[in-house]
Amino acid sequence: MRSSVLVLSLLLGFCVGARAAEDAPAAQPEHKVTQSESYIMIEPIYATIMDGERPGGMLLVAIGLDIPDAQLRAEAMRAMPVLRDAFVRSMMGFAWTHVRLARQPDVGAIADRLQRVADKTLKRRGARVLLAQVACRVTN
Repeated sequence: MRSSVLVLSLLLGFCVGARAAEDAPAAQPEHKVTQSESYIMIEPIYATIMDGERPGGMLLVAIGLDIPDAQLRAEAMRAMPVLRDAFVRSMMGFAWTHVRLARQPDVGAIADRLQRVADKTLKRRGARVLLAQVACRVTN
């Protein structure tokens, strides 16, 4: 009697385990922005647009880096906190001094500025800054 209870409980355990394995969600594929190995996406950068003495809006700049050189790409990944900080500080200064609520921001000037920041921070050329989006949000 004892052995039949043991066999039944083991059989039930195997059935439940197999059912749980079937119900387990399959591993989700990783979402990629592009198939390019050389592209690194950077989180969007936000900077405050000043209207006289008070904040009047936000500047959003979404960028990515195209770095074909694998060694430089590895250096950029290691230095990403420093690189992102340099981008944010540069865009904050740009938004405070060059962006006005009544005009569109100069996208060419933003691209040139961020490219200089990338070259200076990485201490050499080879990382190309790609603008994905530039947008202003006026809060008044």
